[in-house]
Amino acid sequence: MTAGGPAFGLSFDPRALGDLLQAPSDIRDLALAYLQEVVTAQRFGLRLDGDLEGYRKLVVDSRKEWRLVYGVRPAPAPCAHPKEIHVVAVRPRAGNDVYDEVGRRLGMSRRPLSARTHAARSRSPQLASRTPAPRPGPPLPVLPRLPRPAQHTAHPHTR
Repeated sequence: MTAGGPAFGLSFDPRALGDLLQAPSDIRDLALAYLQEVVTAQRFGLRLDGDLEGYRKLVVDSRKEWRLVYGVRPAPAPCAHPKEIHVVAVRPRAGNDVYDEVGRRLGMSRRPLSARTHAARSRSPQLASRTPAPRPGPPLPVLPRLPRPAQHTAHPHTR
């Protein structure tokens, strides 16, 4: 590999190629420029977590409205590189559309969850043990009266 040469092969999900062709021209140009930097190992996207762990995202535009999601996977046998960048989607981030679409393209039957969402929705292990709920005490009027503090009367001081 020469300096600045490709470190990875490049492949597209056919639907991601359609995404790229339908994107506005400035987004398409930026996405292709960033992909060139990823393929030459000059740029790495941020890691996704939760259900999309193992994939990465690139924020394509300065307004942070478009995402490019890709994975690094073993390249097929005839490829000159051992690994390839596989682009799954190039879509707007609004409403998490890009992540929902990536989940569909990866064959997930439900909406992908981030690690934070998964943790927030999971049950605490303390809730798993079934202990009987504490029983309420007797009603208040049945409780014995608590002793009252002694009344202090003024005693004349004698000398």
